[in-house]
Amino acid sequence: MQIKKDHINFAVGPVLINEEILALGAEPVPYFRTPEFSALMLENERILKDLMDAPENARAVFLTGSGTASMDAVIQNVFTKDDKLLIVNGGGFGHRFCEIAEVYGIPHDEVIPEQGRTIRAEHLAPFAGKDYTAFVVNMDETSTGVLYDMDLISRFCRENGLMLVVDAISAFLSDEFSMKDMGADVVFTGSQKALAVPPGVSMMVLSQRAVDRINANKPTCYYLDLKAALKNQERGQTPWTPAVGILIQINARLNQIARDGLETERERIHAIANDFRARIKNYPFHIVSDSLSYCVTPLSPNNKAVDAHHLFEVLKDEYGIIVCPNGGELAHTVFRVGHIGHLTIEDNDALFAALDDLMRRGILLA
Repeated sequence: MQIKKDHINFAVGPVLINEEILALGAEPVPYFRTPEFSALMLENERILKDLMDAPENARAVFLTGSGTASMDAVIQNVFTKDDKLLIVNGGGFGHRFCEIAEVYGIPHDEVIPEQGRTIRAEHLAPFAGKDYTAFVVNMDETSTGVLYDMDLISRFCRENGLMLVVDAISAFLSDEFSMKDMGADVVFTGSQKALAVPPGVSMMVLSQRAVDRINANKPTCYYLDLKAALKNQERGQTPWTPAVGILIQINARLNQIARDGLETERERIHAIANDFRARIKNYPFHIVSDSLSYCVTPLSPNNKAVDAHHLFEVLKDEYGIIVCPNGGELAHTVFRVGHIGHLTIEDNDALFAALDDLMRRGILLA
């Protein structure tokens, strides 16, 4: 398979990467059991905790794997069959948490909002005062672009004494976020989203309460043993050979954001998203979420004769523009336009020019 190098990538991961980070990917990969690499990893932990507004005593670990590696690792390391989880299942990624809990035999119930809709108080009320130990949520359910009300969820967890696990894979850097304010015990993200580094590393920040649970539990997986990951990170290392080159790129990117300011990065993403959303109102689509993350805009064609996946294919093959298709039951009705990565307003211009041409050609019908 060949991918055009001049593609404009509006997917939500992997995303467009800036030139400085790309250049690092072309350099030789160094040996990593060295004081220099340990210092780099400890700096990664420090900056990541700062960007997540984590408590001072929180710990960070870096797993070689996609975001699903962190989803898997959290469920099997922090919880046991004596726990009972409350999982938000509002799309493909929320459902994945349910599947992982089933694999490890951890009891759980599901909060199931309407597709494309956020969590409301009435969704949570039936579960108040019950025997749950933790609440698990994808902050941004990327399959439908829904940003959940984390103030509501955080308040529910505090009132009911629940641990809070937050998948911030897509929300990190793009949406307002504070681990302290949420009272979150576990938060994780992936290298290929708004951090805009190649895929391959999942980053996790853990509260002291989560660390204590990990240390008290018996590992159920050799490779994703967070006890081993935490022990090694004390010296700035990982238990196994990590994705060394990507961790170096992560270090450079974290330092870019720390230098320029988190708000500067977030404002850039917001500007691109707001520009796109203001202009898409003039086209024959409707937004399918009632609570949007700045990371992505989920769109469905107004005309049911227009196939969302076919639009994805035409934009990719004929215009060199990649939007994000969907899977499962949403494959032919919803596609997504991302606003993260090394994008500009001019890239939005190119996408709208392509949509104008599709309308002239009769492929995009009103």
